[in-house]
Parts: sequence; C-alpha cells; structure tokens
Amino acid sequence: MNTLLAISLPLLALYVLFLIWYGGKGKPLTAAEIEGYMHQLQAQVEGQDMQTALDEIRDLLSRDDGHEFVMQNLARYRAKALYPPGYDLGDDPRAADQRYAKAILWPLLKNGNVLVFVGRCSGTFIEPEGADAWHYVAMVRYRSRRDFVRFALESSKANIFVHKWAAIEKTHVFPVKPIISLIMVRGTVAALFLLIGATLVLIAR
Repeated sequence: MNTLLAISLPLLALYVLFLIWYGGKGKPLTAAEIEGYMHQLQAQVEGQDMQTALDEIRDLLSRDDGHEFVMQNLARYRAKALYPPGYDLGDDPRAADQRYAKAILWPLLKNGNVLVFVGRCSGTFIEPEGADAWHYVAMVRYRSRRDFVRFALESSKANIFVHKWAAIEKTHVFPVKPIISLIMVRGTVAALFLLIGATLVLIAR
C-alpha cells in the first residue's frame, strides 16, 4: 500500500498541475483588458498597414467567453519565400514555415496552447468555382482568447511572424468550437499517467 501511495500521489499531483496549466474554462476578457491588449498590439505594428488585422483581432476578443477554442488555419505557400530586406535566409517557403513552427513552440506551450493537428492537402473533392487552393491545414487549441492574444503579443515582440509571412502567400484563419471531437487531450494524459503508474507498481513488486 505504501508503494502504491508513493507512486500514485506524485502522479496525481502532476496530473492536477497539468489540468491547471491546460485550463480551458476561465473568465471572459473585460472591456478594459481588451483595450489594454489592443493598445499593445497597435504599438507593436505602428507604421504598418495592419488596421484590418487589428479590427479582426478586436472582434475576436470581443466574442470571448473565457473558454478554450480551436483556431483553424488554411495556408498556401508562396512560390519563393519573401523576407524583408536584411534577412539572408534563402527563398524556400517551407524552410521559412519550419522556422516559424519551431519558434512558436515555446510561446504556445507557455500560454497553455497546443498544436492538435497538421495535415497536407492531398487533392480536391467538393469545392466551389474559384475556391482557393491550400497546401496544408493546421489546428491549434488555445486555452482562451486571452491566451491567444498573449501568444500573439509575445510572438510579435520576438519578430517570429516574419517567418510565417515570408512563407505564406495566402491564409484563412478562423476560430471554431468543437461539437464532436475525438481529440481528448485530458483523457490521453490521464491514461498516460495511469500506464506509468501501473508500470512502476509492477516494477516495484
């Protein structure tokens, strides 16, 4: 029994810490918070033609319910990467996108956000005339819109997005709320801890 407690209690504590970090059910952004975040964003993009993007971010934040959501990303690569003057990183758009993916990993995780799916487009099926052609689809789970804007601010300050826009010719990004989903992160982590615990108990016998 002592062995069981010695193994299960630390694992239970780790799982509780994971649930706290992963979150997903918080308080909606206040009007004051939204204004504060928008002020920070405007200061970071000062001098750039980003008003449309800022308006879209404000609308996104104004619809916050404090809960987790998934951001759907459809992307099409440029024929050649297009970096601003002063960057000597080559013209491979996929290499530029890989730099972006590596650079955002810590800012995402730091704010409780995780990449849940990436898929390469492998053909067409039902599409309207004039539909955009996409190269890949990515889905990122955000703990909340508060955490989304924190991630955006941190990444913008570190100039991470320069790699994304060097790589991407066109993109369509929009938030979605899962109705039915088999991506069960909490359950998967719980099952992993149970497996670790059971393995350690067997080893200890």
